[in-house]
This record gives sequence, structure tokens and C-alpha cells, in this order.
Amino acid sequence: MAGLLDGKTALIYGGGGGIGAGVAMTFAREGARLFLVGRTKGTLDSAAKIITSAGGSAEIAVLDALDERAVDSHVQEVASKTGRVDVSFNLITRGDVQGIPLVEMKTEDLLRAVTTGLSSNFITARAAGRKMIEQRSGVILHLNSASGDGAMPGMGSTGPADAATESLMRYLAAELGPHGVRVCGIWTAGIADTLSDERLKRVNENVPDAATVKQMLAGMTALRRNVRLDDVAEAAAFLASDRAAGITGTMLNVTSGLVLK
Repeated sequence: MAGLLDGKTALIYGGGGGIGAGVAMTFAREGARLFLVGRTKGTLDSAAKIITSAGGSAEIAVLDALDERAVDSHVQEVASKTGRVDVSFNLITRGDVQGIPLVEMKTEDLLRAVTTGLSSNFITARAAGRKMIEQRSGVILHLNSASGDGAMPGMGSTGPADAATESLMRYLAAELGPHGVRVCGIWTAGIADTLSDERLKRVNENVPDAATVKQMLAGMTALRRNVRLDDVAEAAAFLASDRAAGITGTMLNVTSGLVLK
């Protein structure tokens, strides 16, 4: 049986991270040829090794998604090697800060996530979009927490960063659509498999332990269950596939009903 992504070339920025590696493994299972991009060689190598040992195809590139020349050069390299770029998915971390009232937050803490998220998504989408315009097909994906779609006290820099990037992606969808290129995103929050005390503290030093956060989030969702990494990865594979050919300029809600939109 053919996979959803058979014959497709996919770039995943942040491909060595918890979400990135999980998405990459699902994409590989569905037949995609993977190019994992990030700043940390060790985590990229680990993800690629799992994929290749299972019979998939994965190569890595160590670079910063904020480095315009490096991103442009890598996309050209991938296109020269495979003949095309079908999927570009940005999953890099932004340095979000939460749990601090905005009136007490430092300017640099607010702007870090906004600038990193907006810049990296623009740089990676632009590089892929240029190639996709030439081939008149392709899918550009991103992920955020849906915090930008409403006011959630305590979310700090996450809401403004989500809103800025989501707006950029909708504009890209409008401009790239006539060339056959789709631009979509995924809303998700509190992916249970990726939550740890260490990762939570990086974003919010006042947050409870991971087990408490998972229980709290599950109780707030309509489905009374945490979002799992597989939920996000399967949704991403669908959006990246030709089965989602009629979907662009919108967000797929994978929050277990934490957000009802």
C-alpha cells in the first residue's frame, strides 16, 4: 500500500527536537525522503539513525534557520539532489517566556519569540517557496499553540509570536496559492510525549512539574485527554499529502479540544 508521502522530499527544521523527530519518523513511514535541519548534530543524528534503521531515508544538515544564506544554499542543494522540494516544515524553538505578566516582562523577553518565530518561518518559507513556485506545487507548514487567536493571560511572549507567524503564513498562502503552493499550520499545545520538567522550566520557571501540567491540561480539554505526538505527526502527514489538496491558509486544530475553534 502506498504511503501518503511516497516520492516526496521533505525538509524539517528542528528535526532533531521532540516534535521534529516524531514528525520526521511519521513522514518517513509514509514514504517521504527526509532532510532534517537543526543546530545540534547529536539530536539530528539520533533521529536520522532511527529513521534509516527502520528502512527510511534521512539526511541531516547542521545550520541555523536564522541564517538566510545557509538556508537558501541548503534548499538549493536539496533541490539539486532530489529534483524538487515538496514539503517545508518549521518546528524550531523560539525562546518563549511565559508566566510573567506583560507589564513586568522585559522587552527582550517579549520580542525574542516574536522575532525568532517570524524570522525563521519567513526565511525557511521563502527559500522553499521560490523552488515550489518553479515546480508549481508544494506545502509549507508551521506549528503554534493557538495563543495568538485569543487573549490567554500568562502566555507571555507566546501569544504575540503565534499571531505574527500565523498572519505571515496566511499572507503567504494568498500569494503562493496561484502557483499551486499550499501554506497551512497546526494548532497544538501541551504534547504529552514532549513535556518534561526541564523543558517546561525553560519557558515558565513557575510552572508545576510535568505530571501535574499534563493532568491539568487533560482536564481542560473537551476530550479529557492529552494531545500525543502521534496526533500531531499524523495530522502533519495528512496536511503535507495530496489528500489535503483543497486545504490552504488555515490551521488544523490538534488540541484535543483545549481550543474550540
